[in-house]
Order: sequence, then structure tokens, then C-alpha cells
Amino acid sequence: MTFQTITTTTDAGVMTVTLNRPDRLNAFTRRMMEELMTALDHADADDAVRAVIVTGAGRGFCAGVDLDDDDAFTAARVDPKATDPAIWADPANRDMGGMLTLRLFNCLKPVIAAVNGPAVGIGATMQLAMDFRLASDTARFGFVFARRGIVPEAASAWFLPRLVGMAQAMEWCMTGRVFPATEALSGGLVRSVHAPDDLLPAARALAQEIATNTAPVSVALTRQMLWRMAGADHPMQAHRIDSRGIAARSSSADAAEGVASFLEKRPADFPDRVSADMPGFFPWWTEPAWEEEPA
Repeated sequence: MTFQTITTTTDAGVMTVTLNRPDRLNAFTRRMMEELMTALDHADADDAVRAVIVTGAGRGFCAGVDLDDDDAFTAARVDPKATDPAIWADPANRDMGGMLTLRLFNCLKPVIAAVNGPAVGIGATMQLAMDFRLASDTARFGFVFARRGIVPEAASAWFLPRLVGMAQAMEWCMTGRVFPATEALSGGLVRSVHAPDDLLPAARALAQEIATNTAPVSVALTRQMLWRMAGADHPMQAHRIDSRGIAARSSSADAAEGVASFLEKRPADFPDRVSADMPGFFPWWTEPAWEEEPA
């Protein structure tokens, strides 16, 4: 894969995606969104990729949207007081950060953010749809939208309260202040904080623990079950999917290998692959459209 705004490498089952505009603190552009989504497509399609790490080149993770990008927020130019529903339903209004986090939401591989420096605006919100966030002690975070006269994007109104609770999400978004990695840790935004030289090794160790010890199809199903049940209105919805998943996986070659390797006290070699062996009920949801059809 050849990209202009990111780089990718794959080693021992782990794809590392590096935001690669270090002269701009990896400021986000529409091209970067498109290239990140393409890299995720490749990761999902490649059975050799078991986990993805996202980090930044240079001293920053992502300093937010590049304000020199003409399409920095949306491609639309609207009258903010327009009342015609068709104006607001125009796909040109779609926030590019949200397009990225929705793609992350649908990933079949676990995604780890290794936040190596400043992460503000979309640099902070893009991480919310990733599964784990590890930070350097030099990292700083900011949901700065209210200080720029806009609002949180990248579907963060859905993701952030689920990760850190409503009160913490409100404080960070209402004040728009930039805060250190220690506060991100105490507020539940990041899993752990590391010295700069230890950050990527820690992220790789977590990725390798998944890649070495787990069944890829089980991980793909589990990721979707946990994320999608975060919005369910009753545990019965989870019970329905759990039951289908247990029935399908219990009859799989992976389950036979999991039991055999446990009894034989050896590492498992799971044969099923995400590209070919997802159960027949997957996906169990209908993907929502940008705009609902008229009633």
C-alpha cells in the first residue's frame, strides 16, 4: 500500500498505522481519512493481520483538523438557519471524522491507539472508536470544539460518555481545555501511561497477547458484540446474539482446537479465518443509512 499521509507496516500479525504529516503535527485531512479507511479495509481483509496499532510520526499524535484543508469539517456550505430538511439531509454535510469512526466501529480486528503526543480535536475523537488507548506521558488531549465555535464530531457524543461517563465527558467538552495524560488516565480515557520509549513496545505487547493466544473469529465477533450491545436497550438483545455466537462457535473447528490445546497443555493453533469462517448469522444488524427513509 502506498499512501501520502500515513504509513503502514505489518510484523508478526500486527499492522502499525502511523499518521505521517509530522511537519503539521499530523493534522487531519480528508485524504488522511480516506487513507486510514483504506488501511482498515486491508487489515480486515488480511487474515495475517490480527491487530492494528495507530500512532503518530514525530512529536504529535494528531493536532486536529488541518485548517488549510478546504473540506476540513464537511464539504457542505450551508446557511446555518436553513429550515429545509433536504438541506440538512445532503450527504455533503457528513462529518469526515464520523465517517472514520463509523468505519472503526465496524472493524473486525482490534485497534489500539498509541498516543505519542498532542491529540486534540479529531486527534482525540478518532481514538474513541478504537478498543484500547495507551498514552505517552508527553501526550495531551483536548476536546476543544466549544473553544473553536463548533461542536464535538466523529460521533463522539455516542462514544465518549460510554467510555468515561457522562459527567467526565461533559466537563472535557464543555470546558474545551487541554489536559495531560495523567488526567486522561484518571478519567478513564486511556488504559495506561508510559515513558515515550516504552509506548510502542507496550502497545505491541498488548497486540501480541491478542494475536498469539486468541481465535481470530472469536475476537471479531466479540468486538462487534461488545460495541453494538453498548447501545442496546435490553439485555435480551445481548442474550439473542450470545446464544447464536455460542451455538456457532461451539460447533467450530476453533472450539475443538481450543479444548484440545487446553487438555494437552500446548499453545492453540486456531484454524478458522475471519475471511471465510464468520458464522452464517453475521452480520446480525442492518447498517443504518445516513438519512432515514421518509415514513
